[in-house]
Amino acid sequence: MADKVKEVAIEEADRLKHLTTDAARSGAYLYPIRGIAYFLSHRSLWKPLISKLAPSMTLGLGITTFMFVFTYLPQAAVMAFTNGPLAALTASLLVLSESSTLFTIFSKTFLIDDALIDTFDGVLLSKNTTDLVSEGRQVKAGGDPIAKLGKLVKRPLQKFSPNAMIRYLMYLPLNFIPVVGTVIFVLLQGKRTGPVFHTRYFQLKKWNKDQQEKHIEQYRGAYTGYVMVYSEYQAEG
Repeated sequence: MADKVKEVAIEEADRLKHLTTDAARSGAYLYPIRGIAYFLSHRSLWKPLISKLAPSMTLGLGITTFMFVFTYLPQAAVMAFTNGPLAALTASLLVLSESSTLFTIFSKTFLIDDALIDTFDGVLLSKNTTDLVSEGRQVKAGGDPIAKLGKLVKRPLQKFSPNAMIRYLMYLPLNFIPVVGTVIFVLLQGKRTGPVFHTRYFQLKKWNKDQQEKHIEQYRGAYTGYVMVYSEYQAEG
């Protein structure tokens, strides 16, 4: 039994090593930075999100403050037994990750889901992919990319599911492993949540489950690298 556990642990460590290497080679960790630059340089894309800015910032600040006030010290105290002097740092990273997850759930559910769809479709239109966008909504003639957006024909099916939260809670104990535990936790989160950002794209492409899985597996490292940097920006924002 012990040999089997050791074998599985070695295999998983090898997978994580390859995943980390693929993430670094992909360069996808730069996409959040490039995305911010693109967004700031195209004022027309601001329209869907501008009205959501203040409530989103308030929500993010409120969640992060609440989490640090009520959960940081208990988690740091527990981690002091496993991570020693690094407990303060690993606890901070864990609280930021938890805050980011909660913010994503609440903001997409109650605040910005429609605005994100409009922004995503607007970016596609700015890249001259009208035929692709027209698979999911009516597209008007003339104007800037956002002005061209008509009535939605298809809405992304990806919504928050209890399974996602259950998996997140299952991964949390990894943070009690000294030093590398938090890194593994973030890697696994990136691996799992990365493809969610392409839910709308998959829908517009009319890909079935097998086609999606093939694409996701091909770009697994890229998705992971993207989400790791995205989550850090989101938590600090």
